[in-house]
Amino acid sequence: MASLTTAAASSSSSSLPCSSPNHQNHYTYEVFLSFRGEDTRFNFTDHLHSRLCERGIETFIDDELRRGEEISAALVKAIEESRVSIIVFSQNYASSRWCLDELVDPSDVRHQSGAFGDAFATLDQCKYEDSMGKWKAALNEAADLSGWPFKDGESEAKFIKKIIDELSARVVNPSCELHVTEHPIGLESCRQDVNRLLHVEEDIVRMVGIWGPGGIGKTTIVKDVFNSIRHKFEGSCFLADVRSKSSDLAQLQETLLFDLLRDRELKVCNVDVGVSLIKTRMRNKKVFLILDDVSHFSQLQNLIPSPDCFGPGSRILITTRDKRWLIAHQVDDVYEVKMLNDRQAMNLFSLNAFKRNRPPGDYLKLAQCAVCYAQGLPLALIVLGSHLFGRSREEWEATLDSCRGEDPHREIRDVLKISYDALGEDLKGYFLDIACFFKDEEVDHVKPILDACYDVKSVNGIAQLQEKALIRIDKDWKGCRIWMHDLIEEMGKDIVYQESPDEPGERSRVWNEEDVNDILTNNTGTNKVIGIQVPWLSSTTSLNAKSFSGMTKLRYISMRGMMKYESFSRDIDYLSNQLRWLDWPKCPLQCFPSDFHANKLVNLDISGSRRITQLWEGRKNFSRLTCMNLRGCESLTELPDFSGIPNLNELDLCDCKSLVEVHDSVGFLPNLVILNLRGCESLTELPDLSGIPNLKELDLYYCKSLVGVPDSLGFLYKLVTLNVGGCSNLLMFPRKINLKSLETISIYCCKLKEFSKIGEGMSFLRKLDLSGTCIKELDESIGNLTGLEVLNLDNCRNFMTLPCSIYELQDLRTLTLYDCSKLVRFPRKINILNVDGCSQSFPKLQALDIGGCSLSDCDFLMTLDCWETLEYLSLSRNNFVSLPACITKFVKLRWLFLEGCKRLQEIPELPPKVKVYSSLIQEASPSSRLSLSLDPSMASLAALSLLSPSLYETDREPTPVNPPKRQRTGASMVHFAYELTTSPIPMFPDLHSAHHSTTTP
Repeated sequence: MASLTTAAASSSSSSLPCSSPNHQNHYTYEVFLSFRGEDTRFNFTDHLHSRLCERGIETFIDDELRRGEEISAALVKAIEESRVSIIVFSQNYASSRWCLDELVDPSDVRHQSGAFGDAFATLDQCKYEDSMGKWKAALNEAADLSGWPFKDGESEAKFIKKIIDELSARVVNPSCELHVTEHPIGLESCRQDVNRLLHVEEDIVRMVGIWGPGGIGKTTIVKDVFNSIRHKFEGSCFLADVRSKSSDLAQLQETLLFDLLRDRELKVCNVDVGVSLIKTRMRNKKVFLILDDVSHFSQLQNLIPSPDCFGPGSRILITTRDKRWLIAHQVDDVYEVKMLNDRQAMNLFSLNAFKRNRPPGDYLKLAQCAVCYAQGLPLALIVLGSHLFGRSREEWEATLDSCRGEDPHREIRDVLKISYDALGEDLKGYFLDIACFFKDEEVDHVKPILDACYDVKSVNGIAQLQEKALIRIDKDWKGCRIWMHDLIEEMGKDIVYQESPDEPGERSRVWNEEDVNDILTNNTGTNKVIGIQVPWLSSTTSLNAKSFSGMTKLRYISMRGMMKYESFSRDIDYLSNQLRWLDWPKCPLQCFPSDFHANKLVNLDISGSRRITQLWEGRKNFSRLTCMNLRGCESLTELPDFSGIPNLNELDLCDCKSLVEVHDSVGFLPNLVILNLRGCESLTELPDLSGIPNLKELDLYYCKSLVGVPDSLGFLYKLVTLNVGGCSNLLMFPRKINLKSLETISIYCCKLKEFSKIGEGMSFLRKLDLSGTCIKELDESIGNLTGLEVLNLDNCRNFMTLPCSIYELQDLRTLTLYDCSKLVRFPRKINILNVDGCSQSFPKLQALDIGGCSLSDCDFLMTLDCWETLEYLSLSRNNFVSLPACITKFVKLRWLFLEGCKRLQEIPELPPKVKVYSSLIQEASPSSRLSLSLDPSMASLAALSLLSPSLYETDREPTPVNPPKRQRTGASMVHFAYELTTSPIPMFPDLHSAHHSTTTP
């Protein structure tokens, strides 16, 4: 390996710029790896890629391309969407035109001399005349960029670490950066103070506590510190809002371990396991860990059992309102966050109230009064300033008058509550729901719930709460989440608590475990309760028939944390008809109450409810219901009449193993988009589907009792995905399909004997999987699938005939006919004229598998037009005597399989890049001979196994090696192997082994 260089379109040897100036803020990848696969893919580059991923650096490597993609277009796109290119210059890098094209794009060595120059010289200069100039220019420019030379004898692990450390220091992954604040007033000095306490340069483990009251900016400070120094560590983790997540410490431990180790397979089943994993897995890793808003000593004990758990040089920051926990955990230093001084406070307030650094002169005294009330607390300054923005002097004066009081703590709460008091009733409901139920939830999950409960649309309501600085939308790798400061959250919960301090059943919202238990066990809920959420219950709940009887205005139920129930022998008598959202997995119902008529219900999720046998009797009108999740309701045997649910968009019946039939009304739901019947093992038939024209996804996987699919399925013009795989008793499929939007069909492992005729216009279909079926042939209309990329007929043992129209599939990338044992011939191409002349035969084919067929010749290969694209060819277990000479034209061929070709006697010259040439087995007489004509340029040939009585003559006697043990395959056979002391094919310097074997009965 000569050197490793970073390059990008803009260029400075002292920096690592972006690969494309047009994509500075929209990178898909942090790093694009350019390398010659045959030189370094399975050693250095693979190790570098693994370490980059471990550091959380999103890296593109070309083997991540989806099968069938045009590699040149995909590579160009990946380069454009990458922040940095790392070029691994190996000895033969310059012999690859793909590598040189990759180099041109990002950089848009100098003299091309030595072994590197020799590789460059091997390119056909006539063939690539137009490109040689830009390739040379790119190499010259790359030579001027800074790089890392890898010297003989150097430790590869240390070399890679050096690269990643510098890359992390100079090109930090922006997708992992934490949002800090819009106005960083006083932040720089705080960050510097904390960094001094951390002593990052010392090779010891160090813990520092950040202490101060809520709203003072502890989280803001540690976020800024995290962004500034995390690149100096092998792993980093920011555990936000530990206080609110303390009920699920095991999940916090799992997040910590994943962020620091990047091991997706690692699971934490309980807290004790988590402590053990932290102690054993982290001790050799230098990490940066932040625990934000710790509220109890047990959180520290279970997340940081001991500083010795982490590797030398690790740093840990802990923020808390309670200094006792820091002292008890023996942190090395405590940093106390101070209130903003008067100048800083006025600056922050003005930026929010006036969108400028200072207040206008006529508002100066009012602004000074407001700053005085906020007492230097950043959160209060932001909330009060945002509320007063754009208001008149009279409104300012009225607002500030309401803040006057003798209790300074109460004054701050009153400042925060000003913005709440100014909201309309619906927005107040939005705010309280978020404070009590939806903090840290994904926006896309919360919006439909709020839309169902209020007249104000969620997109407007959430925007208005943001404008008031009561919430913020934060984006992380999981999506967009609703963030709310814990002081504001506490204020919202306190507003609800003050509705009835002594009686939880008189409050509008209930979320506390103890309160939920009291209400449901003692039937104390009243018509004041509009929402109940149970994120986690550690105790067993005693439900009874009257548990919900008093809550007549209940509109939101989320019981996801309620998994334990005492004996519950009868159903609940009453559920509110005001319900909009019912989210109760594993609920103990057998049937919904007969008087349940929630016509405003939008979502119903009772997944995993094993007791329920029927939903309800007769027809019910749920005109607003859009989503039903009945997944895993194993005792459900039938569905009721759904004609009163015309707006149903998604119906999930996955793993309803007792479901025998689907009600006819399901086939006439005009707005149904997703129908999931996967794993419905008892389902025998489907209704007419002609009344669901908007269906896009239909999953019938492993409906093993299903015998047929109605013909009406064939005309669902919007259907995109159809999965009928594993339906082992399927006999009937629509005689004709004209599914114009369909992209994927999977109909495998079934008894289907005849596949449909294909209508015109099905150009969107990309994949057709018919593997393991009993079909004998494909109709000529298969040629109508002009966009098909993957055709799988694997293990279709009755399949006998491919139509000539197969050659009309101009986009086909993968064709699998493995084990089609009755296929005796491949169709000959018939020239078909189109507007450009004769069509080509599989011009984009990359993989062809006809192993296990009964073909006696493969001359059809001569008619194919995939010389430039075919990479994988399996001809195993066929009856060929020889291979056609044209095989050498497949210049991209990497894998050629010929196992079990017992009659094969002659192999012509092979393409120069064949990497694997596997086990040629010839069971002929000892006098028969396998003729090999091989290109001397096949230096990449790594192993050649020739199993035959007499195959090749050598100049020297073979040296015996330890024979394998006796094997049984039908009759007993003894297998003797000999290793040749010199290569029988001397022109292949990389041919490490050539096995010459005899078999004796």
